[in-house]
Amino acid sequence: MSNSPVQTSVDLTTFGNVVPIGYMYYEKLITPDDDIALPNAYLKWYNLYPADAEITPEQVAECKAFIEAEAKQLNLNGDLGFVILHRAGQYLLLLLTTWRNTNEMWESVYTKDLTQAGGYTLNQFPSTHRGTYCVWELGIVWHERHAWVRFLSSKRDQEAKLAYVNDRFAGRV
Repeated sequence: MSNSPVQTSVDLTTFGNVVPIGYMYYEKLITPDDDIALPNAYLKWYNLYPADAEITPEQVAECKAFIEAEAKQLNLNGDLGFVILHRAGQYLLLLLTTWRNTNEMWESVYTKDLTQAGGYTLNQFPSTHRGTYCVWELGIVWHERHAWVRFLSSKRDQEAKLAYVNDRFAGRV
C-alpha cells in the first residue's frame, strides 16, 4: 500500500466546482420514529430535516402507507433495514435500504414534490453514474453501517436482531 504524498503541483482549478458561490452548509436534525414492520421486511425509521422545517406526523403516516402498498413490488424477502425520510427543500426523499448478501446495502429511492398534488414516485436516474447519499444522509448510513457490523459480529440470533433494530442514531448532522 502506497502512502503517496499529496499532490501540490496538480492544477485542480477546473475540478470540483460543484458548489455555487454563496452556498453555506447547515446542520439538519435526525430523529428516529416508529419502525415499520412489513410481512416481508422490518425497517428502522429515521426522519431527517432542517430545524425550521420538521417532517409532520401526517407526512410520516402517508409515507408509511406508501411503503406498505409498494412493498410487494420491492421484492423484499425477510429483509432487515432502514428508511430515511429526508426533507430537502420542497421535496420529501424516501430512501428505503435493506441489508442483503451479508454486507450489501440495497436501496430504492422515491421522491414527493410538496408543491404538487400526488404521491411518491420512484426516482429514475438518467445515467449509470448517479447520486447516492448526501452529506446529511451519510450520518445515518455511517451509524447503520456500524450497527450492522455489530450484528454481523454477533451470534445473529433473536437477541442480536433486537439489538440491531434498537440501535438508533439521533442528533445533528
